[in-house]
Amino acid sequence: MMNVKRKKLYEGKAKILYEGPEPGTLIQYFKDDATAFNAQKKATLEGKGVINNRISEFVMSRLNGIGVTNHFIKRLNLREQLIREVEIIPLEVVCRNVVAGSMSQRLGIDEGTPLPRSIIEFYYKKDELNDPLVTEEHITAFNWATTQELDDILAMTVRVNDYLSGMFGAVGITLVDFKIEFGRVWENDFSRVILADEISPDSCRLWDTNTGEKLDKDRFRRDLGNVIESYTEVARRLGIMKDMPTVIQGGLH
Repeated sequence: MMNVKRKKLYEGKAKILYEGPEPGTLIQYFKDDATAFNAQKKATLEGKGVINNRISEFVMSRLNGIGVTNHFIKRLNLREQLIREVEIIPLEVVCRNVVAGSMSQRLGIDEGTPLPRSIIEFYYKKDELNDPLVTEEHITAFNWATTQELDDILAMTVRVNDYLSGMFGAVGITLVDFKIEFGRVWENDFSRVILADEISPDSCRLWDTNTGEKLDKDRFRRDLGNVIESYTEVARRLGIMKDMPTVIQGGLH
């Protein structure tokens, strides 16, 4: 049950962060709100928060298991996770395996074109500027992250991409691209970078390997319909549907 007395620290487009039960922890609540194009397009999709909570739990737990340290501690209920509090680095890190979305528009390359190698891009987290694409030079010049932190971020992003590509590939899903975020945890005077935020169909482009059907947030962005059904299909293929409440399982009927 939600404790209405607890302190809300931050509310974003898809999640709310509350004060945690002990120092250094937060409670992350997954909303049903869907937004696109920097919140110009909005809707409420019943059950989205429940599915994203489960998928993100599944992925983050496995990444912790292979040594990609992240903020996830445990899932508390249908919509909430206990997470470590981090100092968020103001960057969105995007890893691309196939041309899609803004890269297709920016470079005039057909969507669906495989990339010769994975490409990692950085975007400055600033809604009022529409999260502009930035270079490593910008990041270190403006002290958003140090050179060592950038090296750690790049290394972790490559590991996440390798693991997720294999995990999704094994269930017939192509990982086209994904967005992740990182934060600092402090131990005395020293900090280290860990993975934060979420990994879900909200933050990944996931295409059915055989049909090319989109199973991600592009269904909402592009008015393709069946958003919850597609997110549910991702959860089903990952083998986590058996733990889902009946109301969500009903999305596939």
